[in-house]
Amino acid sequence: MTWNPDVYLDFADHRGRPFVDLLARVGATRPRRVVDLGCGPGNLTVTLAQRWPEAHVDALDSSPEMVAVARERGLDAALADIADWTPPPDTDVVVSNAALQWVPGHADLLTRWVGELPAGAWLAMQVPGNFDAPSHRAVRAVATLPSFAAALADMPWRDADVVATPVRYADLLTDAGCAVDAWETTYVHPLTGDTPVLDWITGTALTQVRSRLSDDAWQAYREAIIPLLAEAYPRRSDGTTFFPFRRVFVVARVGG
Repeated sequence: MTWNPDVYLDFADHRGRPFVDLLARVGATRPRRVVDLGCGPGNLTVTLAQRWPEAHVDALDSSPEMVAVARERGLDAALADIADWTPPPDTDVVVSNAALQWVPGHADLLTRWVGELPAGAWLAMQVPGNFDAPSHRAVRAVATLPSFAAALADMPWRDADVVATPVRYADLLTDAGCAVDAWETTYVHPLTGDTPVLDWITGTALTQVRSRLSDDAWQAYREAIIPLLAEAYPRRSDGTTFFPFRRVFVVARVGG
């Protein structure tokens, strides 16, 4: 799967808001090392260095394209699989923003990391909770059409169970010995343009679909999904389309 940093950054302001809300609940004052797991193009990671200028900031992502752009921002970015990551001993803050939904079994990773982090460390994560939204149902529905079924037959679709509820994460990390703050928020993003929701999901939910289709098939897929999205997310008379987006947040402090 290939990520396109430019497409992802088309909605940088909207995508950045949950990151800001997440970090507002992290109370670290002078961390030694701050790690961003799934840093993407690094536009949000740079704010970690600004908040904690004395800390060493690590930026990790599984996409070579994203890592390259993050390095251009002056970050110490590295290609890595989140599932294989182990916290260095001086890690005081771990942040993962809209990344762990791509990692099967990430709940087990959270408890492992808590056991490896020093007492007093902070673990903050945010994941989308919209996998049963009309946008994702449309993605799966179009994939079953004869024109695309063969190419997308074994696609590892993510359903609503791919992320847990805030209560489940709170239970898990409290049992692991953390003080936990968990919540969910549904943002209503005002989008503009001819195909605003399609443009949004092209940079995220449709990345796997795009990687499997030829250019012609991809254009045909886009044409097929446009009316479904237009019906689910109607354009207002002022040209705005409201796009509800549920997200799940967890901030845990190791050792309670």
